[in-house]
Amino acid sequence: MLNETKSRDAGTKNEKSDIISEVKEMIQKSSAVYLADFAGIKVADISNLRNEFRKQNVQYKVIKNTLFKRALNEAGKYDKLSDHLVGMTGYVFASDNPVAPAKIIKKYFEASKKFELKACYIEDQFYDGSRLSELATLPSKEEIIAGILGSLNSPASGIVGAINAVFRDLVNVVDQISKREAA
Repeated sequence: MLNETKSRDAGTKNEKSDIISEVKEMIQKSSAVYLADFAGIKVADISNLRNEFRKQNVQYKVIKNTLFKRALNEAGKYDKLSDHLVGMTGYVFASDNPVAPAKIIKKYFEASKKFELKACYIEDQFYDGSRLSELATLPSKEEIIAGILGSLNSPASGIVGAINAVFRDLVNVVDQISKREAA
């Protein structure tokens, strides 16, 4: 009986170690990590939230706080999140679009007053939960790139327009001169 207990405990330790390694890898690959309080949310709503996150290529996980804290320590990143590992915590990992989770969390929170942001890191910048509205209004990476490309295209299209205007004016001047000479 004792050997079975030891074997079962070793399996549990291995499982915990695997979870810690997986979470550590997600932390290292993420450009943003969000912590949200999911207390009082129905399973169906959590499923809907997971689907919304998935559409944005974002992962949502529920992990024991102690295991997440160990993964944070091993990853050596996001040290201020440790202070927010209390109660029921859902973890959101974003790589491509670090502000997408803020938009989803804000939308759900405004509708239900649940799924409150505890804290997050975007890149190396820490934000506490009170800054959710500010984070949700930040442009996505795609929006920033589109703005930059639009800015780059504006001067080029302006130059092309100016050159066309000069040619048009030159054609008008030549046309006026030729009409005068003909008269």
